[in-house]
Amino acid sequence: MKLADIEAFYARLAAANPHPKGELEHVNPYTLLVAVVLSAQATDAGVNKATCALFKIVDSPEKMLALGEAKLKDHVKTIGLFNTKAKNIIALSKILVAEHGGQVPRTREALEKLPGVGRKTANVVLNVAFGEPTIAVDTHVFRVANRTGLAPGKTPRAVEDKLAAVTPAKYLRHAHHWLILHGRYVCKARAPECERCVARAVCKFPEKTEKRKTETVTRRHS
Repeated sequence: MKLADIEAFYARLAAANPHPKGELEHVNPYTLLVAVVLSAQATDAGVNKATCALFKIVDSPEKMLALGEAKLKDHVKTIGLFNTKAKNIIALSKILVAEHGGQVPRTREALEKLPGVGRKTANVVLNVAFGEPTIAVDTHVFRVANRTGLAPGKTPRAVEDKLAAVTPAKYLRHAHHWLILHGRYVCKARAPECERCVARAVCKFPEKTEKRKTETVTRRHS
């Protein structure tokens, strides 16, 4: 995608959603960190359902440690891999208390040293909690970046680096939210809804709209 098209792509997403927000519910940086750790290989909706009651009684690593691993598991048992995730949350809570005064660190290096926290999780926390212009590449962002021609890459890290390089500075703060939401609700994996995509004029997906129209006509005459 050419630079002018990239500018137009983001401008159209921004116009359609000027103040994008992530869909994981949280009350502070710590609960955001917990929610993102829980969201690995799970849906935001599923995590929100599990943390609704949890975050009413736990909003700090100290309270999490007081709750304990067994009771934490009871709260998050509907989420995939909940045993491992609960263990990691207790472990990272201990580190936050012992090494960071109970606060979530604001550096990638410190975040990635926490159990269960990888680059994507760190990017989400840095962006959402602290306003850093990081881009977290999940399956939706990876798909949109490759399918549209915005930032093709074979790995999440390659896509992240490319997005960081080509995204205009004024869009970096909210870029990953626009891309995630676009991939979740419009540029879907199996059936992209090209006909209602605000950025379809600059999208380089070769099978957009035309193919969908063809398939519609075929179905009508079959």
